[in-house]
Amino acid sequence: MRIADIPHFNRPNIRMKHQGPKSLSDAELLAIILGRGTKTENAVDFSHRILNTYNLFWLSKLDLEELNQFLEDDVKSMKLIAMFELFKRTNKLNKSGYKTKITSAQDVYNRFVDELISEKQEHFIAIYLDTKNQIISQQLISKGTLNASLIHPREVFKPGIKASANTLILIHNHPSGDPTPSNEDEVVTKNIAEAGELLGITVLDHIIIGKDSYISLKEKGIF
Repeated sequence: MRIADIPHFNRPNIRMKHQGPKSLSDAELLAIILGRGTKTENAVDFSHRILNTYNLFWLSKLDLEELNQFLEDDVKSMKLIAMFELFKRTNKLNKSGYKTKITSAQDVYNRFVDELISEKQEHFIAIYLDTKNQIISQQLISKGTLNASLIHPREVFKPGIKASANTLILIHNHPSGDPTPSNEDEVVTKNIAEAGELLGITVLDHIIIGKDSYISLKEKGIF
């Protein structure tokens, strides 16, 4: 059945206009985002098939290449990637209260969890703060397994010196979902903290983000 064959009053876009988005199913909302189906399916039927294979949570975990293999449509795949990225950014704003000031490890977790929770590799990030703990900038330092031999303090502090940062906070994710620090995590943190003392840029904390929780290495007394 084509969308044109659905009674006008029952089409997703018409119902959304008159009844609001809450009146639509997940598949109908997804159909509006995708815009069109395939040669053999309308957008709603196509969306039902997608969600019967992947629910929204697992769909959000797929990268562009994986989506393309399933959808066989580059434009539709990019629309979904963009949609989930907007979800992450909106959630970040909601959780941080639209603030750029960092007052606790919880603030850091709230700001980065949606960005990092779905990553399949470890992402090691530094955020640079001014004297009022306002974020000046952030930098992705490395991707992949955290290794003290690969993460040189120079790469961490160079952006901070350029930004005239007063302090910095380190963040990385554990794709396993368990935020328990490894020995390597502790070694990397101590090396960078010691370098910070010499450079006059204090390392305030190192936050490890897991699936549903985080660990602060400062709160654990590791450095």
